[in-house]
Amino acid sequence: MSRPQAGIHPPTAADGEPPAAFWRDPSLPFIESRRACRSRACYVPHRHPTFSIGAVDEGRSLFTGAPGGPIGLTAGTLVFVPAERVHACNPVPDTAWSYQMLHLDAAWLRHAREEHAPARSRAAEPVRISTDRALYRRFSQLNALLFSGAGPHDKEAALIEFMGDIDTGSGVHIEPQAVPPGTHKRIRPVLERLRDAPDTNASLSELAALARMSRYQLIRTFRTATGMTPHAWQLNQRVNLARERIRKGAAIAEVALQLGFADQAHFQRVFKAHTGVTPGRFRA
Repeated sequence: MSRPQAGIHPPTAADGEPPAAFWRDPSLPFIESRRACRSRACYVPHRHPTFSIGAVDEGRSLFTGAPGGPIGLTAGTLVFVPAERVHACNPVPDTAWSYQMLHLDAAWLRHAREEHAPARSRAAEPVRISTDRALYRRFSQLNALLFSGAGPHDKEAALIEFMGDIDTGSGVHIEPQAVPPGTHKRIRPVLERLRDAPDTNASLSELAALARMSRYQLIRTFRTATGMTPHAWQLNQRVNLARERIRKGAAIAEVALQLGFADQAHFQRVFKAHTGVTPGRFRA
């Protein structure tokens, strides 16, 4: 199987949505970037296994994931989202927006941070929203460098310097909601079941029995711990696995079958609802 080539991958807009451009490089597997122009695609609330940085280039959007309700974002705003935080950024209804999105491998970022701030705890890192125009311009310059023909060493150096500088930055901090003690332990059997068998559709009754709860109790407890219902969490997990397998070159039909989707049409709908693009456009 051939390895993907580094660089920009601008797929066609076969589904009517303006094209998005993706950048990936096999020599820098811990980072992925994308640009979207005049997009109207909307996301369901979702989580990433990566640390994500979003930038609003044009238009207005709404950030969902704050306890107090959606937060309006305007051009020049940056949003820093820690791994596993449930969120969504969508254009204001009946409008389009342009944005950039950077995804960093959580383990790589943790090691990079430990080099300059080894004693700092990030067990409950907040989402951060910044309207600092200078910071937005610097992020845009970093992303332009990633999309350019510069060498991987220059790109990695710029990324490390940027992340080190922004770690002490200001902005609106959105702390994660407090979870009662013991909540994660109560749903651990359910999470293990969903992680171990992503291709099977466990019923709510089966999952509730694993947690020794009623179905109502399971839904409430699971949502408190993860921000999602068990079914939504499993679909999100499947999409995250699908992204990883598609990046490695797996066939889309094969991925859909392996992850338990009813058919390719179902896979396409779910994938686009979580990523804003179809699997084919993501593969580029």
